[in-house]
Amino acid sequence: MLDVGRHPNVELMAYSEVEEVSGTAGCFKVKVRKKARYVDQDKCTGCGACTEKCPTDVLDLYNEKHSYRKAIYSWFAQGIPSTHAIDTDHCRVFNGKKCGICQKKCEANAIDFDQVDEVVELDVGAIITSVGYDVFDPIKIPEYRYRDLPNVITAMEFERFLSASGPTHGHLNRPSDIIVNSKIKDLEKIENRSTKALARLEEKNGKSSAEFYAEYEANGSGGDATLDQWADKYKEYQNLVKELTTLKEQAATFSTASKLAFIQCVGSRDLRFYPFCSGFCCMHSIKEAIIAHEHDNDTTSTIFGMDIRAVGKGFDEYKVRGSNNSNITYKRSRVAEIVRGDNDNPVLVYEDTQEQKVMREEFDMVVLATACSPTKGMQDLADILGIEINKFGFFKTSRDKPLDTSKEGIFVCGCAHSPMDIPESVAQASSAASRAVQVVTREKLLEVS
Repeated sequence: MLDVGRHPNVELMAYSEVEEVSGTAGCFKVKVRKKARYVDQDKCTGCGACTEKCPTDVLDLYNEKHSYRKAIYSWFAQGIPSTHAIDTDHCRVFNGKKCGICQKKCEANAIDFDQVDEVVELDVGAIITSVGYDVFDPIKIPEYRYRDLPNVITAMEFERFLSASGPTHGHLNRPSDIIVNSKIKDLEKIENRSTKALARLEEKNGKSSAEFYAEYEANGSGGDATLDQWADKYKEYQNLVKELTTLKEQAATFSTASKLAFIQCVGSRDLRFYPFCSGFCCMHSIKEAIIAHEHDNDTTSTIFGMDIRAVGKGFDEYKVRGSNNSNITYKRSRVAEIVRGDNDNPVLVYEDTQEQKVMREEFDMVVLATACSPTKGMQDLADILGIEINKFGFFKTSRDKPLDTSKEGIFVCGCAHSPMDIPESVAQASSAASRAVQVVTREKLLEVS
């Protein structure tokens, strides 16, 4: 990506949207809206000083809402260009409040609250669409209890958990445990404030809250409202300490997830949603199970699927290696239901096809291999480009020229074409670039030496 960003013949227009396309192959006119970042990317050095001082916390979509970012942020650390953008939905300045801390802390003077969108018109010979994909929302399958059971997560969430830059810094902490630890931190802040409030009352009255409360229970307040308030605060404090002690005792027993289940074909190969195979989910689950085992050699993984489709070069060997070296078990089964077990452990109900019995098995965490679905806005982009969508929601291509769309001069690659993994997407991108060059040279818009 760095090489692309530095290439003299490549212009990156990140944070931009195509609004209009006209013309024909060899002479397209494209109107692009460059959205206002409210940060001058030519001045921004990506130092992050603005992010450190921003007072507004926002759920981080890149980490699948398992952590927080700031109202001024970069999507991810390795992004090109290395700059920031302001989230106007959450920034205090754009919501009529006084702030501007990021602008004060930016030594490069890159923050510009008056920046506006810029519309650019481009003359291009050929177009390649590579719009990526969306992850199927497993909440549509109620029997898997996603969002209801905290320790049932998607493969994309698990991917972020495995990352050192992710919300758990690479540790396989269970979401239910993370919730408890977060609650402990919040209660500790409340306890600290309550302790200070009680200390002021104790200093004023020359006695401890425990001594006062013993007298209060015996004699009452005598109609003194101040004493009633003190008693109420002390009772709240006692309940708070009791709850905090219970949670800390619970947290002391926490450990990382070591028994994992992966459920394949969640939303794919399913006539209710997407009848096609998503292609890369089997290998993705095996890869994640292997990495989880590398993090902790006591980790065991069970992959539940109708079959394992390891169709690429070396993929089947990789699958076997996972079984032999990484404690991975493959079970041919379609999981019927997930229910709640003890300690928030998900319990899988499934048929063991070898024993021909319905089984129940408890796991520390369940990972759903969700389908690769056409990205939102695919139809809108198709209307702008004047090309067709196929019955599955991806861009329709020619049978004899599989990268050509229904309009000459416009090509596709990657998951704009169909579900596929990274190596295949990269290979297809090279092919699409070759097709685009053929159009440009045929129209004599590019001189080849």
